[in-house]
Amino acid sequence: MRNRITELFKIEFPIIQGGMIWTSGWRLASAVSNSGGLGVIGSGSMYPDVLKEHIQKCKKATSKPFAVNVPMLYPDIDKLMDIIIEEDVKIVFTSAGNPKTWTSILKEKGITVVHVVSSLKFALKAQDAGVDAIVAEGFEAGGHNGRDETTTLVLIPAVKEKITIPLIAAGGIATGKAMLAAMVLGADGVQVGSRFVASEEASNHINFKEVVVNANEGDTQLTLKELAPVRLVKNKFYNEVQKAYVEGATTEELKTLLGRGRAKKGMFFGDLEDGELEIGQVSALIHDIKPAGEIINEIMSEFTKRKAEISSL
Repeated sequence: MRNRITELFKIEFPIIQGGMIWTSGWRLASAVSNSGGLGVIGSGSMYPDVLKEHIQKCKKATSKPFAVNVPMLYPDIDKLMDIIIEEDVKIVFTSAGNPKTWTSILKEKGITVVHVVSSLKFALKAQDAGVDAIVAEGFEAGGHNGRDETTTLVLIPAVKEKITIPLIAAGGIATGKAMLAAMVLGADGVQVGSRFVASEEASNHINFKEVVVNANEGDTQLTLKELAPVRLVKNKFYNEVQKAYVEGATTEELKTLLGRGRAKKGMFFGDLEDGELEIGQVSALIHDIKPAGEIINEIMSEFTKRKAEISSL
């Protein structure tokens, strides 16, 4: 299928794999790209030299386009950007910060820039900053999230109504049906995160993958809004956070409780009790671990089938 997103990224299907920390390395990104989507390396959990290694390995594993996601709050972001430019990465997704900071610099180097937002206000700011496309991520999404708690169902048409550049929907999308719904609402493509956590190529720990496929509706919750809102699986660490709230914890006390490396402990090392397990609400609809290519094929097959059924009504 051809539309503004497939043409922008030069890909077969308008499916973008989320650039998730401790999950989205070169194996997953290259597998998604080789299957017709856009694979994305998540640099937020990588040191600069590690990112360079993943980019180089991804180039060897695929001849198709791939991207790198860069959180704007990364402390050594200039080092990451230098590597991205040196390695001639063609597409960059920025998130969690001001798109004006890097958009013009990247575009001067011929790089396509996409910014992730959680509200209409920030979508408009990103468009004004000159980005090539926007990912609008609803409250359902896993990991760090927006403070306004706007759902994908509301956010996508609200953003579509006001912007002119291509729009990618994210948050709660793991199936072809959800992809079709997002595009009916006005999206040109979809970003899929949680579904790829439960893929064979994802670099996160098998313990975490099994938590995802065994999750039920209501097993995740958005919390820690005083620091950076994040959607987590309800485990021992989550319960400690809730207890801290009940006891009137200050922001500094919450920072101390979170500590350092909590997400790595949970998602990469598989500590299901004391680790931070970031996943979206849609985990309740994910029931198996399979290759990324099969996930892409499933989504597109269901999307095509449902679209045909609706067209025949």
